[in-house]
Parts: sequence; structure tokens; C-alpha cells
Amino acid sequence: MIKRIFKFFGKILLWFFAMSIIWVALLKFIPVYITPLMVIRYFENNEQNKWTHKWVPLKDISKNLQLAVICSEDQKFVYHNGFDTKAIEKAYEANQKGKKLRGASTISQQTAKNVFLWPQRSWTRKGLEVYFTFLIELIWDKERILEVYLNSIEMGDSVYGASAASMYWFGKSAATLSIDEAAAIAAILPNPRRYRANPSSPYVQRQKAWIRQQMYYYGPLILTKTSTETKK
Repeated sequence: MIKRIFKFFGKILLWFFAMSIIWVALLKFIPVYITPLMVIRYFENNEQNKWTHKWVPLKDISKNLQLAVICSEDQKFVYHNGFDTKAIEKAYEANQKGKKLRGASTISQQTAKNVFLWPQRSWTRKGLEVYFTFLIELIWDKERILEVYLNSIEMGDSVYGASAASMYWFGKSAATLSIDEAAAIAAILPNPRRYRANPSSPYVQRQKAWIRQQMYYYGPLILTKTSTETKK
């Protein structure tokens, strides 16, 4: 009986690994039109509000927004393999000292969570997040990860992706966002259901100024990682 149980669960694990790899491989080429978060938010709103979302390729998303989001969320995105170990260590130390809880999720981790998993925190979800982060870093390139991220992230209440957010906040396409507008959208990402990109509050204005400064220091965005170079 025990042997049969182990055999049964072994088959389930094999199927999970096989199907998850196929799933990630397919999404390297197929646009992501829907995510678990979109569905959850839809039912949280008692089906009264449909989400706003439109998939656009990375080339149709302003470089300003690409850079603003990287400077705001994950400045080592181009150089790491999915996980920022230094940020994880700092977050752990801060949390152990009883300071305000802080996260250390990279853009790759957030993409894995947004596309394949659910938003609530748990050890199970965190473990799966690590697994899917490893897979997308292995199968996708950085351009694809950023493309999926910018098309799936929540950028307003029930507003998902760069195209919908650009139209919602500024009445223009994602390709034409200015530096200031891109920084405004990036500034609300920590809590897009609470903050507004336009008109922005004093807090968002301060975040915008910081992001613009980081964009200046970062320089031109090049998504191709070169050898073993590490961002200081």
C-alpha cells in the first residue's frame, strides 16, 4: 500500500514538472491575456467591474517606462538570475530586527507570481514562486520577462499592463509616455489600488523624483546581460 501511495504521488510530481515546463515554454511565445490576479480581483469586486487590459509587444512600450520600472522595482534585473541575494539578506536582517516587513522580490519573481500563482502569501506559494522563477529565467530571455511583467502587472484598480495604464492615467499609448509619466506609473506599483499616478499625491511626487534620479544614474537600458558582469 505504501509503495502504491509513493508511486501515485511520484506520478503526480512528474506530471506537474512536465506540464509546468510546457506551460512556461508556450508562454515564451504566446501573449498572456489573463492572470490569476485578474480573476481574483474580478470576483472581489462582485463581478461589477471588469478588468482593463490590452497586450502590447515590448517594442510598443516606451523605454522610459521600461527603465522607470526597473529603477523602481529591481535595478539588478538585467544582471541577476532571478534572485537578488543581497536584497534578500537585507530584508531578512531588517525583518529579524522587528523593523517594518520588507520584501525582496525581483521583477522575475513578481512575473512568476503574477502569471502562474496567486497573490496571498504562504510558504507553499513562495516555494512555487521560486520554482517558476527558475523556469522563466531558464526558458525566457530578459526581454520576454520584462514584456510579460509590463503586460500583467497591476497599475491601477483593475487596470493591468502598460497599455491600459497609459490610457487610463494619461490618455495616451504606452509607446509615447514621457519620463515624468513613466516615473509616475512606476511610483504607484507598490500599491496601485491606493495611489494615483495622475493627479499624484505629495508622496507619489516624492517617489517620482527619486525614480527620475535613479533613471538618470542608471543610464541607457540594455536588456542583454554580458558574461558575468554584476551591477554594483
